[in-house]
Amino acid sequence: MDSFIKWIGGKKRLRKEILSRFPEQYERYIEVFGGAGWVLFGIEPPCHFEVFNDLNGDLINLYRCVKYHSQELQRELNFSIQSRELFFDAVNQMNTRGYTDIQRAARYFLIIKESFGANLSSFGTRPTNFLSAVDYLTDMAERLKSTVIENQDFEKILKTYDRKESLFYLDPPYVETEKYYAAEFTKADHIRLKNALQKVKGKFILSYNDCKFIRELYAEYRIEGISRKNQLNGQKSEFQELIIRNY
Repeated sequence: MDSFIKWIGGKKRLRKEILSRFPEQYERYIEVFGGAGWVLFGIEPPCHFEVFNDLNGDLINLYRCVKYHSQELQRELNFSIQSRELFFDAVNQMNTRGYTDIQRAARYFLIIKESFGANLSSFGTRPTNFLSAVDYLTDMAERLKSTVIENQDFEKILKTYDRKESLFYLDPPYVETEKYYAAEFTKADHIRLKNALQKVKGKFILSYNDCKFIRELYAEYRIEGISRKNQLNGQKSEFQELIIRNY
C-alpha cells in the first residue's frame, strides 16, 4: 500500500529494489529512520514483530494519532481545505502551546500535504485531493494496529530490538542533505551509525546516496549501486544511490 504522506528522501521509487533484497526469513522488522514509511507500507501486514521509529517528534505524534485516534484526527481535518492562509496558520500554530496531540497532528498533516516537496515551509500550489487523503487514514490505522511506534535515537533502537532474527532497514539523512531534516544529523552521526551497525547480531539493509565518504565508510560490507530517475524543476536526471547490506 502507499504511504499517507510525502517526505523528503521518501523511498517510493526505490522500495521495490529494497524489498527485493530482503532476506527470505526474519521474525522482527525494524524501520529505524521511518519518514513516510514507504518500505514499511510495501510489506504485507506482518505476522512478525514490527517497529517504526523516527526522531522527529511531530512526525511520530502524527503516526500515533493515526494509529490510536484516527477517527478523532479525521474529524479535526474534515473541514480543512487547500488554502495558502490555512497552511501558514498551521505552520505558525505548530509553535503555539496548548494544543492537544490530535490538534497538533492535524496541523502537521496539513503542512506535509500542502507544502512544496514536503519541505514543511512553503505552500505548494499543485492541487491536492485533501478529503481523499483524510479518508485514507482509516486504512493507515488498520495497517499500523500491530506496529510499535517509537521516537528514539537510532543507537537506542538498534540496542533495544537487536536479535539474530531481526531485520533493520535504515534510511538516514543522506550526506550533505542533512539540513533538510528537522532532527540534526552530522558527519559524526554517520560514523556513529556505522559503528553501531558493526555491533548488531541481526541483519541490516541500508540506503544512502552514492558518495566516496559512504563507500569508504562501509567498504567491508556488500555495496550495490542503484541508478534512479529523478525529475526536479522539469529536468530529468539520474540519481545514484547505494544499497548496503551485512548479508
